[in-house]
Amino acid sequence: MKQAPEKEHVKLWRDPGLPQLDLMRATYVRQCFSRHTHEGFAVGVIENGALGFFYRGENIVADRGAVNLANPDEAHTGQAAVPEGWTYRMFYFPADTMRAAACQIAGRNVQMPFFKMGMLRDDQLAGLIREAHRSFEDAKSALLEKESLFLGMLSHLIRTHSDASPGIHSLGNERSPIRRTRDYIEAHYNEDISIRSLASIAGLSPFHFIRAFHKEMGLPPHGYLKQARVRRARNLLGRGWSIAAAALEAGFADQSHLARNFKRVLGITPGQFSNFVQDGHRHARHNR
Repeated sequence: MKQAPEKEHVKLWRDPGLPQLDLMRATYVRQCFSRHTHEGFAVGVIENGALGFFYRGENIVADRGAVNLANPDEAHTGQAAVPEGWTYRMFYFPADTMRAAACQIAGRNVQMPFFKMGMLRDDQLAGLIREAHRSFEDAKSALLEKESLFLGMLSHLIRTHSDASPGIHSLGNERSPIRRTRDYIEAHYNEDISIRSLASIAGLSPFHFIRAFHKEMGLPPHGYLKQARVRRARNLLGRGWSIAAAALEAGFADQSHLARNFKRVLGITPGQFSNFVQDGHRHARHNR
């Protein structure tokens, strides 16, 4: 029995924290894009099926796991390369965003990155695009996480695949500014902190700040924020707070959001920890 063809659907959105960035997740079967250009960059990953397109003088087929991209003002087409069509996740953003990332990576002014190929075979990059895109789709993701993952994706793309790699600005001794930002995270754990605000406190570019923070603390900034929130929730649960109240106070979207991150960091659920605390209190009262 033949499997029913997947229906076409498109989701297009913007994140309030990064309004210059457009995101799309779509499945197309019969769609056929006429030759067109984008004002900025288009970068995405094929999740299922295959996309065929004409780009820079050649016909290209990007199948599952491939990265597809287009430079600003570079004409291209788009259509299904297989009967079942294709599913992909796409980022669309201004050229200035790409150039700013390249300058931060190099630690100096550099030219706009250019990419000769419209399709890349790079499993690591495909994974970074997918992870970053999914974080934007998850309403519970912190702005810090979304920004960090997006910058990490751009960094890998530029350093690995641009026509002229800008090089990478070496790290120095950033211990003092990174400790300041750590203290800021600890004090503002329940706020939607941005990479730009932390980088400003450290006096570093966002890209350089992320690398320096990871080197100094052993975690990326968004990972440290999750840990700080879990620690705060654990402290509140230990004082008898309900799981729902502790989740909101610690900066999580809801109880399930806390549970997911609590288990990842501590290896147990908030409910298990609460039961452990309550058992300890009962034993203490019994032994009086």
